[in-house]
Amino acid sequence: MVRSQRLMLPKYFFLALLIGVCGYALWRGHRDERIAAAACLAATVATRFVISPVTSRYNGIETGLLIVDMAMFLTFLFIALKSDRFWPLWVAGLQLTMTMAHLLKAVELQLLPKAYAAAAIFWSYPILLILAVGTWRGHRRDRRDAARG
Repeated sequence: MVRSQRLMLPKYFFLALLIGVCGYALWRGHRDERIAAAACLAATVATRFVISPVTSRYNGIETGLLIVDMAMFLTFLFIALKSDRFWPLWVAGLQLTMTMAHLLKAVELQLLPKAYAAAAIFWSYPILLILAVGTWRGHRRDRRDAARG
């Protein structure tokens, strides 16, 4: 799910965003936010092991990334189906969009590697931002409820 390329924002920006958002979600989030954060971190690590070498990256279907993206989609879908919050629906939908990038490459093998990479990477950023907002809103709601008594 979560990965960065030179064609997107710099790798270190992505890693800082990932660590910041996931750290915040693990620290302040509820069960849903913590599961999502742990999944994002695990997917980022897994991606490093399954991605093709740079010389052939995104030239064909990235099977390893497809598996990681499907696992992330199923994780986010599980969260969305069990949650009483709205943010998991957005995250699951965006992850499904990322997963469909692999289908696009399968249908159109001539799809340019940069277009395939962009389709497979881009939605990682909004997913992290939605997770941050969902965590913040949940924490704010907890504080408001605690103040009410």
